[in-house]
Amino acid sequence: MNTHTRARPLVLLTAVVTALIGAYLAVGGVWLLSYGDTPYYLICGLAMFATAFLLYRGRASALWVYAAITIGSLIWAVAEAGFDFWSLVPRGDVIVILGIWLLLPFITRPLAANRATIAPLAASVALAIVVVLFSITQDPYSFDGNLPTQIVNANPSDSGTVPDSEWHAYGRTQYGDRFSPLKQINSSNAQNLKVAWIMRTGDLKNANDPGETTNEATPVMANGTLYFCSVHQKLFAVDAATGKTKWVFDPKLYVNPGFQHLTCRGVTYHATPANAVTIDGQPAPTECAHRVFLPTNDGRMFAINADDGSRCPSFGNNGELDLREEGMTVTTPGEWEGTSPPVVTDKLVIQSGAVTDNNSVHEPSGVTRAYDIYTGKLTWVFDTGNPDPNQMPGPDHKFVPNSPNSWITSSYDHNLNLIYIPTGVQTPDEWGGNRNADSERYASGLLALNADTGKLAWFYQTVHHDLWDMDIPSQPSLVDITQKDGTVVPAIYAPAKTGNIFVLDRRTGKPIVPAPETPVPQGAAPGDHLSPTQPFSQLTFRPKAPLTGADMWGGTVFDQLICRVAFHQLRYEGPFTPPSTQGSLIFPGNLGMFEWGGLAVDPQRQIAIGDPISLPFVSQLIPRGSNNPLWPPQKGTLAPGGENGIQHNYGIPYAVELDPFLDPILIKVGLKMPCRNPPWGYMAAMDLRTNKIIWQHRNGTMQNSMYGSSLPVTLPPVKIGVPALGGPLVTAGNVAFLTASMDYYIRAYDVTNGKQLWQQSLPAGGQSTPMTYAVNGKQYIVSYVGGHGSFPSKLGDYLIAWALPDGH
Repeated sequence: MNTHTRARPLVLLTAVVTALIGAYLAVGGVWLLSYGDTPYYLICGLAMFATAFLLYRGRASALWVYAAITIGSLIWAVAEAGFDFWSLVPRGDVIVILGIWLLLPFITRPLAANRATIAPLAASVALAIVVVLFSITQDPYSFDGNLPTQIVNANPSDSGTVPDSEWHAYGRTQYGDRFSPLKQINSSNAQNLKVAWIMRTGDLKNANDPGETTNEATPVMANGTLYFCSVHQKLFAVDAATGKTKWVFDPKLYVNPGFQHLTCRGVTYHATPANAVTIDGQPAPTECAHRVFLPTNDGRMFAINADDGSRCPSFGNNGELDLREEGMTVTTPGEWEGTSPPVVTDKLVIQSGAVTDNNSVHEPSGVTRAYDIYTGKLTWVFDTGNPDPNQMPGPDHKFVPNSPNSWITSSYDHNLNLIYIPTGVQTPDEWGGNRNADSERYASGLLALNADTGKLAWFYQTVHHDLWDMDIPSQPSLVDITQKDGTVVPAIYAPAKTGNIFVLDRRTGKPIVPAPETPVPQGAAPGDHLSPTQPFSQLTFRPKAPLTGADMWGGTVFDQLICRVAFHQLRYEGPFTPPSTQGSLIFPGNLGMFEWGGLAVDPQRQIAIGDPISLPFVSQLIPRGSNNPLWPPQKGTLAPGGENGIQHNYGIPYAVELDPFLDPILIKVGLKMPCRNPPWGYMAAMDLRTNKIIWQHRNGTMQNSMYGSSLPVTLPPVKIGVPALGGPLVTAGNVAFLTASMDYYIRAYDVTNGKQLWQQSLPAGGQSTPMTYAVNGKQYIVSYVGGHGSFPSKLGDYLIAWALPDGH
């Protein structure tokens, strides 16, 4: 048997494979063409059939036809995707691989191919490879720039409220800037950072915990001690220089799988000033001169002695308040949760809380409450669903059930004595036909209240009649902006899930950056309505143009085709496309372009760093039926923990299914990759004096995982841009730190230009915002590395500190 005869079965096998590829592309191409999308897949599929037929007949002209497929695919891919590596690869990977196969001798020899028939295919494959290699050097989704380095204001108005070496609140100060004036670690030496110590809490997820079990805590630091809460809200005091545990307070948290969250983002520190008095004018108690306030997910708040971990006996009931009792009509544990640390003033501790999303219309009130910081006496309330939001509870009045809540930490301006509270929307989120004017009045916006009285100063709404859960998800940042003429404007920067950053005068709530009302898609589900317009800030990370089929992605050309078809099967008309029974593509998605990490602001240079997300979701309303009852089969039924998947929405006409828009092919084999082309996450910087985005770079790789799927192989650490949960830290050393990306790294960036300076792998997901402090003249960077159950990423229990080695 000669060589040609032995190789003939390989040619026939190649013909069969080529025909199957052609059939897939042709059938899918017809399907896609029916939606008015590109005819490329159909044309390519037919050309694949021609190639397969010629291979079957043993004709060398098959290579000519395939050369035309290769060069045609290259032209189409570049025309659709430009020179973006990650967008080109799925359009051509299978085609180039098959082209290389056809050039191998055991195919060309049986076909009696000569140089004239081989050369066109070889040239087209070589050109495709050159274009792909060139595309690695290009990145149309990123851009370079340099932030100003000038110190505009060396003494911002929150200077001095916290010693430079310490970190007392969630955002270091209650301005929410996540900035440290320390600069021992700087952009010239950050590459030398090493692990200084690791402390482990031993507090891990249990079988009885909900799916959304997370470790999001940012520690606070005072007097050489770190304070932070673990997954079950245990409060740890740790020596800031060594990582040795000093004491632990265990609140004995009640939890069950029906909780939507098991989350503690942090605690708040307070030191009693000299001659302090209670709100009733009595001298402050002498015990607990330093105290830590700990909210819990079962609806309590504790005041703990920061020195020894004991309860502060004068506060509430031996250091404890039950926030589910006074004035609440719904008291089921887990339906009102203190997931974020409170604000403190010299007189009051002010706490808001999360309520269960999308389970039922019968939810606790979203009321914000202020308590005497020393006694725990209720002082004022702001109930967003009450015509009189300041009405105190009593025998004849309870808080309004299911009023809009505030689940993230607020900010506080001690000079204006105003507290700034981000608000959400009355649940259920995706259908609002049952909402009244009172429940809409303070929804999805920013409240400014007098901190002593709770009286309204102003309110700015960022989304009207919110059906997308597009609230303000992060603590706003307060910055005094120096204008070119030297005048100073006290501003507030509020990142929204929509990608808009609303910039307001924090005295009045008037926009500094215009946010004109803009027409948005209409056509609400039956029984509901939509606002004809929404405010669109001119400082924004939202997509510049609506998505098209060309923006769809996949691991291969097969996935990319299916994702394009799936895209066209959904309702999508751009931002604020309403939820529908058809299924609507929500982009920016329900996760938001900004989440609870917010911005990190350098108030001295008046610049900011953020880590926006760019990930679509699908929102599909499910009409009531025999398998989808209006009310739960058993009274008090809770949805399983988490905010993805089926949400019951008991009491309204629809349940809803919420999920990321993922590749439907790869998900069958356990890989969860978005159908929208990357990047899905960035690091970006803004000049706050001009309100311009100066640089933007992809952040993170697919090395470890994508949307929580463990990949079967280790991928190279090529930047793709992955989502991050948790925010950045900025220091006066011109360094920004981020731990929150999905690939388990801490990274340091040059603030001025965004260049990565250093990275180190983490033992688990780092879905928290890092912080920094100094002890004995040594600066440390610290992050709680414990993962996120529904993001999801690997869980852990690590508190890690990094520092420069001695001598650096």
